[in-house]
Amino acid sequence: MIRNSALFIGTLAVLSLCPFGRAQNQEPGIDSTIALVRANMQADRTALITSGMNFNDKEAAAFWPIYKEYEYERSRLDDRRAAVIKEYMQKYPNLNDSEAKAMADQMLDCESRLAELKKKYYKKFNKVLPALTVTKFFQLERRVDLMMDMQVEASLPPLTQAQSAGQRDTQAMPPQVVVTDPPEQ
Repeated sequence: MIRNSALFIGTLAVLSLCPFGRAQNQEPGIDSTIALVRANMQADRTALITSGMNFNDKEAAAFWPIYKEYEYERSRLDDRRAAVIKEYMQKYPNLNDSEAKAMADQMLDCESRLAELKKKYYKKFNKVLPALTVTKFFQLERRVDLMMDMQVEASLPPLTQAQSAGQRDTQAMPPQVVVTDPPEQ
């Protein structure tokens, strides 16, 4: 168990150091960059699941066919998400409010659909695997998602430069919170 945990943590550490590459200045190469990164992410995801789950033969035989279906459906959502990211990277310096709102709406829709997809496959996995194994998989899936989202987010330009006239300065100090003792009774 300790050996598997150490291997898993080592794999996560190596993956977190992998460069994502900034593609925003190389517009013609955005599509190929996104395709390459997504292919690498899928390979990394599969390797992390294999290493982290440590399935026996019976569990693996039950898990991988369902996982393959799950990943196919998930890739369609990831296609939509990648299209929004690509649009953001192309429009970033001149992004207006309506475009930003439309992109945010699309990303929130992708997140909602992903949550529904996970619920659907949580039920499917539970039909063929013990609940503890399924829970462990979705915990691992969440951690991998967070790690990969951090890599994607780190490659995107920040939103702090684009501000509409009349908006509050984002660099201003946040309001102070005063904590007082509750009144004595």
